[in-house]
Amino acid sequence: MIEQDENYIRRCIQIAKNGLGTTYPNPLVGSVIVYKNQIIGEGWHKRAGQAHAEINAIDSVKDKTLLKESDIYVSLEPCSHYGKTPPCAVKIAELQFKRVIIGSIDPNSKVNGKGISIIKNSGIPIVTGILENECYNLNKRFFTFHIKKRPYIFLKWAETLNKKIDNGEDRDSPFWISNPYSLQKTHLIRSQEESILVGKNTAVTDNPALTCRSIHGSNPLRILIDRRLDVPESFRLYNSEAPTLIFNEKKNLKKEFTEYIRIDFSENIYTQILNNLYLRNIQSLIVEGGRQTLQNFIDNSLWDEAIITTSNTIVKNGTDSPTLFGNITHQEYINTNLITYIQNLSGQ
Repeated sequence: MIEQDENYIRRCIQIAKNGLGTTYPNPLVGSVIVYKNQIIGEGWHKRAGQAHAEINAIDSVKDKTLLKESDIYVSLEPCSHYGKTPPCAVKIAELQFKRVIIGSIDPNSKVNGKGISIIKNSGIPIVTGILENECYNLNKRFFTFHIKKRPYIFLKWAETLNKKIDNGEDRDSPFWISNPYSLQKTHLIRSQEESILVGKNTAVTDNPALTCRSIHGSNPLRILIDRRLDVPESFRLYNSEAPTLIFNEKKNLKKEFTEYIRIDFSENIYTQILNNLYLRNIQSLIVEGGRQTLQNFIDNSLWDEAIITTSNTIVKNGTDSPTLFGNITHQEYINTNLITYIQNLSGQ
């Protein structure tokens, strides 16, 4: 039975990933309904404000008379509160499924065991903790946001084979280390996360747009650290392709696509920025540079995952890439580039 339960929760995780980048601020959730060891319905949460995974799975079952003799699997504890949609736990209790099998508990204070209590009190047998670690990883952004009270932080950069992030020259256009296929992967990652941050030097040197322009997807919220407002307003970070937050020491001002936020640069600016993003309900952040900005996040242990693209090129001069230590979770080649994924084992 345990192996069978794991297989169906694994399917829940698989289909839940279809919602990556579109469910914020809600978690990724998948659900399957099984009758006599056959899947008769499945669904995932597609967008905040729309039906949750359990309801989509229930609605997909053609013969509703089978529900009372079926097991329902869900990767995350069913919700128990009224929001934009009714609570899934109440619906499950009303339908009197044969069993309810859950991957992980919801850390959101509005749920956090309450959904399980509703189902248990209805008399339905319930199993929890199936593939719990995998379900946690599925919703690493959601869990980090609710437990650590900050966004899940990705550090991302490209480096040469001899660990340089640029060629050490003044330039009028960006120095590309990634190949075109890796750049497309970068834009895919941007489309899946809520916000992206660079420092002033990177903005001035590269004039980045920080969009996902080479694929179909939503652009992330752009964040610029610019203490003295040195980045010209003619630069692409100020255009209308996506909203931009500018953390500075001079002014608070809100425009149509740009918001200036004054912070205290004599204190830890990174915790101030993360606190501001938490209050805005932002669950994920990509930090793309420059070198000092990345290293400051590392030195403050304010990162969860690093994504490093390494080319097969070597430059004589240039800026050294950031230094970090963590656990390599996996690697992949995209044409001539090696992408390494590193997990922080001691994040705050």
